[in-house]
Amino acid sequence: MRVWQAAFAPPAAELAPQPADLVLVFGSFDIFDGPDLAARLASAFPGAVIAGCSTAGEIAGDAVLDGSCTVTAIRFDRGGDAVAVEADIASAADSQQAGEVLGKALAARPGLSGVLLFARGVGVNGSALIDGLSSRLPAGLPVSGGLAGDGGAFVRTLVLGPSGVSDSRAVAVGFYGRSLHLGLGSVGGWEPFGPARKVTKAVGNLLLQLDGEPALNVYKRYLGDYARDLPASGLLFPFELLNGNHDSVGLIRTILGIDEAAGGLILAGTVEEGFFLRLMHASTDGLVDGAEQAGAIAAAGSEGGGGAQGDRLALLVSCVGRKLVMGDRVEEEVQAVADRMGPGAVLAGFYSYGEIGPMRDLVDCRLHNQTMTVALLTER
Repeated sequence: MRVWQAAFAPPAAELAPQPADLVLVFGSFDIFDGPDLAARLASAFPGAVIAGCSTAGEIAGDAVLDGSCTVTAIRFDRGGDAVAVEADIASAADSQQAGEVLGKALAARPGLSGVLLFARGVGVNGSALIDGLSSRLPAGLPVSGGLAGDGGAFVRTLVLGPSGVSDSRAVAVGFYGRSLHLGLGSVGGWEPFGPARKVTKAVGNLLLQLDGEPALNVYKRYLGDYARDLPASGLLFPFELLNGNHDSVGLIRTILGIDEAAGGLILAGTVEEGFFLRLMHASTDGLVDGAEQAGAIAAAGSEGGGGAQGDRLALLVSCVGRKLVMGDRVEEEVQAVADRMGPGAVLAGFYSYGEIGPMRDLVDCRLHNQTMTVALLTER
């Protein structure tokens, strides 16, 4: 496998035609919303599968960029192949069905070894999307990716696939052939505080009551002065999801918005009544340590050794909330992953509105918030 990368603002105009099997593109909303992006990329990479999304920040090498577009081209050497499929998501209610459409299309072709999923970051139920996808895929198949961003505005996000750029779509890239392998790692690094509180009323991703009290009231009480800045400050204080024994299930849920009339919190993923939630906070050092762990897990799960530069791709998807917490030190978490990847790996990725990866030691993938998720693609 050979991987090369470039970052542009604007993208594609400087790109000479190059042979590639797969091209992953992550960029700012303004660049994705500009004219002719898909056509320019198709001209630069004739015959390649092209997929990606708008972001809340781009990752290229060990750097974090804003307002740019990163283009990462992959050429397989040992018979591997990539195929992209799409599904429309007109509203969040369509998420489960869209996932099923993607999964059915990918599974129809033999030899599927892994999947990357990119979807709109607002107006979507990410948990339902992944559940629908997984329901049509072989058990234990590695799935990674993330939800698109728009620089932290949470208004309109864009996805790039075979049909071009869209604000109401999901695209899944399937890898085929025994030579291709995805090693996955997903770790947070956040610390819990305060008591566990029972989810007594929730509808999908709308959390309405904790311990019988309006969830928004409880949340504002814990945030204190930070409550004035809701919903933006919700990115700094996510929830940890606990089971009936108050043990962590390995999922974090970010607050994306508030519903004053209902007294509820709009979360980035679903929660179920009867589970428990506990608030979390983080330091930069803790988040960097979590990113390093994610990189180590992904590297340990890969089946290819380091070699010449460009023989592996490490796809990093981190949460916009982590970027806000770390501020000027945000590149440290990317550098921590780079240190774990070793020689030969090219790093690409983006800051997202939801990360897709495994739950701790389990292979089954779920929607995460506030994690660093790493997918290491190797060719045996």
